[in-house]
Amino acid sequence: QVQIAESGGDLVQPGGSLRLSCTVSRTTFSPFAGAWYRQAPGKEREQVAQINGGASRDIKYLDSVKGRFTISRDNAKKMLYLQMNDLKPEDTAVYYCTIFPFIYWGQGAQVTVSS
Repeated sequence: QVQIAESGGDLVQPGGSLRLSCTVSRTTFSPFAGAWYRQAPGKEREQVAQINGGASRDIKYLDSVKGRFTISRDNAKKMLYLQMNDLKPEDTAVYYCTIFPFIYWGQGAQVTVSS
């Protein structure tokens, strides 16, 4: 029903940067909040960042990524982005993009931070 595809995952060294992209096939995109989640091996999925839809575009981040990650969106392209800077080994996870009500998932993008 809702098709989601993440891209941009890679193996990077600590301190490096990556930009994840996500395409959403939903007919109506702009009013809805978008979010990035991640799931590390053996851990539960957690929300990394959220950006609200509509006019407000309010943003919230997981405390551990605040100041390093930036979520953004392009409504015309129906895309979500996650710019990740100063990556740390503990950021290693599969990263997922989703749109409200946050029940739709793609295959995820593997991000591995290791020297």
